[in-house]
Formats: sequence, C-alpha cells, structure tokens
Amino acid sequence: MSDALPRAFGAPVLRADMRTAPEDFLVEEIAGFEPSGEGEHLLLTVEKRGMTTAFAAKRIATWAGLPEHAIGYAGLKDRHAVTRQRFSVHLPKREAPDAAGLHSDDLKVLDATWHSRKLPRGALAGNRFVLQLRNVQGETGAIDARLRQIAAQGLPNWFGEQRFGRDGGNVAAALAMFGGRRVGREQRSLLLSAARSELFNRVLAARIADGNWNRGLEGEVWMLSGSRSVFGPEPWNEELAARLAAFDIHPSGPLWGEGELRSTAAAAAIELAALAGDDALALRRGLEQARLKQERRALRLAPQGLRWEWPEPARLTLSFALPPGSYATALLHELGETSDVSAAAYRSSENR
Repeated sequence: MSDALPRAFGAPVLRADMRTAPEDFLVEEIAGFEPSGEGEHLLLTVEKRGMTTAFAAKRIATWAGLPEHAIGYAGLKDRHAVTRQRFSVHLPKREAPDAAGLHSDDLKVLDATWHSRKLPRGALAGNRFVLQLRNVQGETGAIDARLRQIAAQGLPNWFGEQRFGRDGGNVAAALAMFGGRRVGREQRSLLLSAARSELFNRVLAARIADGNWNRGLEGEVWMLSGSRSVFGPEPWNEELAARLAAFDIHPSGPLWGEGELRSTAAAAAIELAALAGDDALALRRGLEQARLKQERRALRLAPQGLRWEWPEPARLTLSFALPPGSYATALLHELGETSDVSAAAYRSSENR
C-alpha cells in the first residue's frame, strides 16, 4: 500500500518486514457454499506456495487434460504467500484423475469432492489471514493501541496495490487505452478495474482528509455489511446511528460508470470534488464509454476476529478475517511502513 495514501489514525507506529518467506503470509478462503456432493465439476481445495492463482489453474488444467476455461476459481490470491483456495474442474462423464499427480513441493490437494456447477468468481464468504511481521521497529504499547483502535473502529477499505500493477502502472495504461491504445480482452478487464479502483481511492482519501470516512454525510448511500446491497439516501436517525455503530452498515463511495450518482447533497459534493481533475475526468469518461454501470463500495472495513501476539520482541503475529474484495494491506497501512521482502526479491530476480 502506498505511503502517499492518508492514514485514518495518525502517523505510523511501526516499521517491519513482511513476507520474509511465503509462510509469513497465510491466506485461506472462507467457503461461500457447501458442495452438492454430485455433478460434473470436481471441487478441489488446494494449498499453494509462492504461486499465482492463474498459474495454479494452468497446472490443474494440464493435470486434467482440459483447456484452461474448464477450471474455475472464486478469487485471485497472492503469489508471495501460502494460500488455500478452491478450484473447480469440469469433468463431464469422466473419472477424476489421481490427485497424487498434482502434488508437488508448491502445490498439494487438501480435499476433493463433486459439485453441480463451475466455481464462479466471487463465490466465497471472505478470507482468513495469519501474517508474520518481522524486524518490527516501534513502541509495543503504541502498536497495541493502534490495533485496539482498528478493532473498535474499523479501517478505510482501500483497494490494494495489487489492483494497480507493477509500480502502479495500470492507471496510466488505462488512460492510454481510453485514448485509443488497443489491448487484449484480459488486460482490458484489469485496466478497467484499476481505473475504477483509483477513483474510489481518491474519494476515500478525501473522506479521510475531512474526517468523515466512518460516518454518514447528508445524502449518504449506505452499504449493508457483508453484502453488495445499498440503500439511501435517507434522513439521519437513531436507527441509522445504531446500525453504523454496530458495523451493520457502512458509508459508501462510487465505483464509477455510466448513470447518475446515487449519493446526493454533501456526500455527492465531496465525491465530485475528489474526481474533478483532468486525469480523473478522463478515467470517468473512459469507464462510462466502456458501459460500466454506477455501483458502490463500502468506505469502511471491519476486520473480524482481529487478534495479535508477540512471539518474540521484534515479531508480531496478526490474525483476522476480511470480506471478499478487501485487502490485508489496508490493515498494515494503518500500522505503518512494511517492506515486502519476497516481492522485492522476486522483482530483483526478474531484472537480472
């Protein structure tokens, strides 16, 4: 997460190394449904190490003797991590190959069962994380206090750096695409997502600067926690206040597209002011011409079951769960400055 983004709770309280090894960043999907136990799709739960989701899907397709489009997965997971996630393999009228043929040092099958449908994107309830921060510098009491703040108040729901590509280049590439540069279908989807994410992050930054990212403004559109459902604007009342305090609802920001903003009054004013620059206007026009529709995303994120411990004086272990589409790096950003050791080593090896 870029240090150029504001922090809701003040100055950094730590510096630390993250992902010194893939095992320091453990991610496990929270299943969104129970398998049916029958059907044409073999549902695999796998553990992979130091591997992208797309690469794992290719390996599974090769193992099954199928084209890549026969493989489904609910979400993309980090390369520099140990991750556990589901894949579906379409095997109509075929027996499943021996799972032992997939096992390797960096990929193993934890479970296999049958299901009636291909696993679609987004078919998960969230992700659990266990993170190890090493070489931690900072006052332990201040770090503990910051974590208590996050547990009590939530944190800004930033789009993470994964959305923006190497050195954040996806936004510039999106502007070039909107200006006429031709790109492939898969890259086009990535660049559209990066453009939307950039605009949302700008609105969130403006709300943090004004101190209202975690409370409602006049004309606010509310998002139900754990859902994509929104409602409002409607007059502020005691019921809304209680639901906001209980993390049942969150203020929202725009995922830009064609159509009218749903927010009004003060909420719409801050959104439009944050997105008034020339490059923002170009991103807005490009998304509208791509026929994406106006949608909303929660500005506030509530980590579930946030716990931490100090196994050693300079090592901090964090465990928590997040809803789909939210980023663990948003939590780390509120703590301070973290150096991604595995990613830096990977980039260095690529440049040799």
